[in-house]
Amino acid sequence: MNITVAKSAGFCFGVRKAVNKVYEQADIKKGPVYTYGPIIHNEEVVHDLESRGVQVIDSLEALTDRQKKDKGTVVIRSHGVSKAVYDGLRQAGFGIEDATCPFVLKIHRIVEAYSRDGYEIVIIGSSRHPEVEGIRGWCDPQHTAVIADAKEAAAYRPKDGADVCIVAQTTFNYKKFQELVEIIREKGYIRDIRVLNTICNATEERQNEAAKLAETSDIMIVIGGRSSSNTQKLYEICKEECANTYYIQTQEDLHLDTSGHIDNVGITAGASTPKKIIEEVQKYVRTKL
Repeated sequence: MNITVAKSAGFCFGVRKAVNKVYEQADIKKGPVYTYGPIIHNEEVVHDLESRGVQVIDSLEALTDRQKKDKGTVVIRSHGVSKAVYDGLRQAGFGIEDATCPFVLKIHRIVEAYSRDGYEIVIIGSSRHPEVEGIRGWCDPQHTAVIADAKEAAAYRPKDGADVCIVAQTTFNYKKFQELVEIIREKGYIRDIRVLNTICNATEERQNEAAKLAETSDIMIVIGGRSSSNTQKLYEICKEECANTYYIQTQEDLHLDTSGHIDNVGITAGASTPKKIIEEVQKYVRTKL
């Protein structure tokens, strides 16, 4: 039996940078350390940071009581935040360590510039994802739309016949992004459409590798947090190629069906999955099968 772990599985550059920055701040111990939202979508990492005294906050209002004490440092999560949050933290007097993924920061600059030039912004992604919430905070909210599926793309109509700039959540499915862009293009009445593929290279590579690995696997295992968008996309992609695909957070969640003949097992993981968890799953599979 062959067990193949995808080369791209686990922390990407942006996630590794963000996690390291929080651990560094926790070790300095120059006052309270907060993260604005979970630093990444992985419960194991968040719990470990909490054990080191790092507190998760979800809004500026949550910091109200802390302003009377030692304000400490707020680490901006890898998903980024809106301009209003940055300004609010500065005004409140908190130290800021920005761990926003560079690919996300690039989108902030893009939408800010196009919005200033009068374009309506279309973000292809999930409206409830923190990355998308942050992106929306860098452009005119009255001229910004978020589209997640074909139905929403078909119903979309820019306000006042505005020109349109389309960007993508960095972890969005590339194939689906192309499909939704084409639906918008087909409308015909939009004068100028600027399409910027802002899906990060690491995401595309991870998705392509996962699809190829799933094609040749009898069992496919996808590891990552339940709230991780990029892991959910990996699961969807793998499930299309391999019916026997498992979505787990840790080795403890894995309950394999070993009744059939198994020659090849594939393992991949989302960008927020630590190497240690991947290794534990690999070891378990080897022992179990």
